[in-house]
Amino acid sequence: MNNYALMTVGCTLSWMSSNATLRVGIVGASGYTGAELMRLIASHPNMSLTVATGDTQAGTSIRSLYPSLASDFGEMVYSAYDPSDFLGLDAVFLGLPHMASQPVVGDLFKEVGCILDLGSDFRLKDPALYPQWYGAEHTMPELLAEFVYGLPELYRKDLKGARAIAVPGCYPTSASLALSPFVRAKKIETTGVIVDAASGVSGAGRGLKPTTSFAAVDENFTAYGLLTHRHTPEIEQVTGCEILFTPHLAPMVRGILATCYARPSDPSFSTAQALELLAQTYEDEPFVVVDEASPSTKATLGANTVHMTARVDERTGWLLTISALDNLVKGAAGGAIQCANIALGLDETAGLPTSGLMP
Repeated sequence: MNNYALMTVGCTLSWMSSNATLRVGIVGASGYTGAELMRLIASHPNMSLTVATGDTQAGTSIRSLYPSLASDFGEMVYSAYDPSDFLGLDAVFLGLPHMASQPVVGDLFKEVGCILDLGSDFRLKDPALYPQWYGAEHTMPELLAEFVYGLPELYRKDLKGARAIAVPGCYPTSASLALSPFVRAKKIETTGVIVDAASGVSGAGRGLKPTTSFAAVDENFTAYGLLTHRHTPEIEQVTGCEILFTPHLAPMVRGILATCYARPSDPSFSTAQALELLAQTYEDEPFVVVDEASPSTKATLGANTVHMTARVDERTGWLLTISALDNLVKGAAGGAIQCANIALGLDETAGLPTSGLMP
């Protein structure tokens, strides 16, 4: 069987000069996603971090909370959120808890070049889904249509020039990229699709929780959110499939491995055809690797890449498609910067690593 490994790094034509510097800010920069945004912005050739807020850490130096950032941010401190600090910035990233971004969007919408919300507040297009899956009414349903869903591999055209972007969740990113090629090619049935995915503990955030302490996570593997996980409607919205989604917490810091199962619509559909479809779909994508080999989370550690493969089991008749990514990079901060690069006319790959850390 052929090796389907792909990695082509390209660039988009842009109106920005190669040495242009954009002023960006982060609301909610003290969490893991915020720290990852700062790490990537520090090496971005066209971005300069102007303000980083963290209300619970206001007055604390960034280096004291994240020593890994000391060489890039010196004595810069977290500030309390003040809308006036962000007015006129080229891009503002929101690294806030779910359902906390709406007031900030109300403050900054049309006051900055581009808002990128890494929370869930503007991902779902139907406001009626928020009470069911997030337990609260959406306070700004009129703005849902203004946000572009930030998955470049599927919605790149919509992202160009976008002023408001809803960055996907890490689980939906992995599952949607694995399933969408087969849905769009009408190669699978869209009912009864199963997504089993495991995430590292950083996906639960920096806050202390009984279920995410070292003692609870080490040497343990658990399923959670059974039948009710809030990313279910997001995966369904992107893929158009009826999804049974079961997330798992794995004893690792970073990474997501999503294993997806679907019934082929054509009983003659084969493994070779499945791999070829993935390879053709993503052949020009700078951050997707398709290979016959089974993906691993460690291969994506610290990188903005997604690794994936596929199989068709002739015995049971199921299609199996697997993807791996770093939940804090491609699944959050890296995906957000990739979207910002596209929206603002920069090289899409700017500031984003493609190689994982090994060993």
